[in-house]
Amino acid sequence: MSATRNARPMRVRAMTWEAEGVLSVELVPIDGGSLARPEPGAHVDLVLRDDLIRQYSLCGDVSDPTRWRVAVLLERDGRGGSAYVHEQLRVGAVIDVVGPRNNFALLPAEEYLFVAGGIGITPLLPMIRAAAAQDARWRLLYGGRRRASMAFLDELAAYAGHVTIAPQDEVGLLDLATALRAAGDDARIYCCGPEPLLAAVEKECAELGRPAPYVERFAARGDASGAAHHDGDSAFEVELVDSARRLVVPADQTIVSVLEDAGIYIPTSCAEGYCGTCETEVVAGLPDHRDDYLSDEERAANDRMMVCVGRSKCPVLSLRL
Repeated sequence: MSATRNARPMRVRAMTWEAEGVLSVELVPIDGGSLARPEPGAHVDLVLRDDLIRQYSLCGDVSDPTRWRVAVLLERDGRGGSAYVHEQLRVGAVIDVVGPRNNFALLPAEEYLFVAGGIGITPLLPMIRAAAAQDARWRLLYGGRRRASMAFLDELAAYAGHVTIAPQDEVGLLDLATALRAAGDDARIYCCGPEPLLAAVEKECAELGRPAPYVERFAARGDASGAAHHDGDSAFEVELVDSARRLVVPADQTIVSVLEDAGIYIPTSCAEGYCGTCETEVVAGLPDHRDDYLSDEERAANDRMMVCVGRSKCPVLSLRL
């Protein structure tokens, strides 16, 4: 599997400051053709360099077949993707784009509560447009450190009666309890933002007896569930069915690192099991899922896994590689 398979070269048509430290990037196909219509919540992989692949949520009008838009928060202490976009990517540049993919789909409902923290507003924007177009009942609770750092406030102004803007330096932390209690029993809760916010929403929903919220993570969970190594891990073999090879994965190495040592390139991005870039088909065997990307149902199917953190519960794991 290659993350650049089915990649489409696209040109940077525009770059716009949406807030302090947040730069939107508008992409158009270089051949002038039409783009697939992604569902709200979808993201794409930007192949910034061969060794730098990053995922960004589509935050423009997903019904527009001529262009896609993403927004990138500059993270000085990040892993280099946002710095590349801000400091090196420029209008006119051509990059490969993979996708769209969607692990954060908007399911039908009569009512929604959207909760965004900072750059987490990006996947929620198309959801808000869809909910408004469907005349569903919905509310957005949007927090950030300060108003100047919160992107797309001008676009959200069109929905003023449905939106609560809550900069932390003005009002403190988001009042999640009040927002969740005000939502109907059948309302679907969608949340995206930093891990403390997601954990707080999940905790609040559990305490109120509500179904778990739908969340999208920009980082791995704070617990050890996505760790590539646990005490007691053992070695196993991976069978590469396409290349008729077998490799041993030691207890202290990941599948990806063993593949790289063997000269087999697997595109990776987060290396923590939450982005989906290294998703690989499982042909046989029982994977030990340690990712934050697949749903419980997808894990139960055991037909794919994230090889950056996943391991094996059986002696031999066969992969489509």
